[in-house]
Amino acid sequence: MSPTQSSAADVVLEADHVTKHFEISGGLGRDTTIHAVEDATLQLRRGQIVALVGESGSGKTTLARLLAQFYPLTSGQIRLDGEPVRTKHEFADREYYSRVQLIFQDPFGALNPQKSVRHALERALKLHHTFNGREELEQRMLELMERVNLTPAADLIDAYPHQLSGGQRQRLVIARALAVDPEVLLADEPISMLDVSIRLDILNLLRRLRDEEDLAMLYITHDIASARYLANTVQVMYAGQTVEGGPVESVIQDPQHPYTKLLIDASPDPESALSAEGSGDLGEPPNLADPPAGCRFHLRCPFAMDICKTEFPKRSELGNGHWTHCWLHAERPQPTTES
Repeated sequence: MSPTQSSAADVVLEADHVTKHFEISGGLGRDTTIHAVEDATLQLRRGQIVALVGESGSGKTTLARLLAQFYPLTSGQIRLDGEPVRTKHEFADREYYSRVQLIFQDPFGALNPQKSVRHALERALKLHHTFNGREELEQRMLELMERVNLTPAADLIDAYPHQLSGGQRQRLVIARALAVDPEVLLADEPISMLDVSIRLDILNLLRRLRDEEDLAMLYITHDIASARYLANTVQVMYAGQTVEGGPVESVIQDPQHPYTKLLIDASPDPESALSAEGSGDLGEPPNLADPPAGCRFHLRCPFAMDICKTEFPKRSELGNGHWTHCWLHAERPQPTTES
């Protein structure tokens, strides 16, 4: 189903104009505010993958952790099945985490090195399900391992993280997330820590899970090639602001925001082998402790106008679900005249 054919009923999880500021204490009363995410909107639909693309420090991981309810919002709203998510003591409840799971970037850091594969899966299963005896639980663990191609399951179930390869550890992290039968997977750069030779295997696993389980999925990356390979739609972030989005082929083949164009130019040929290494120089992003006004890309934009320095443009619809926040496409406010 294409993005334009999807209905509101397909939306499982959404961020609605969410903002996140972090207050950092520097001592001697020198507190600093980090403007990590500003007024971001994102929708995750059943059976579709949204790629969230941008440089390191653009706010991608922060937005994912807001969706995972790891951080309280500064403003805006997170909705699950159209209903606002209510938190207790700044965290969601177990029911929310049984439906929304985050896959971390570093699989080794996400696992307890002193605990076996069995412990990682058993703990997740027992927290969210009940079983009629040990045999049923054991069978479920082996099924999960088979489901993510962590095989031979019987030989690996008592292994420890250091005894697994990087790809096997990432499969274990995915299996642990699937143990709760989620509806949404938030994958935070799940292949960036892996060897190039096994990245495609993990991407194919994610795509198969999307298709077989009808999962809604967020795929965070700074690699345009893998986003094009995996995702249905793509959304581009720069310095905490979402600047462009739409069907993946439309955005990559016909980018409309200057930052998206630079990001694509600095990346490998999307038709070539998957790689996380770019080839161009994008310059330096702004300091989010003191971000520039207006569109934060204006300091590096070859088309920057005066209005770009003072006001962030509203969303401009470009057709077929493609949109951008850019004054090159937005209707500029008319100056008021005094009578």
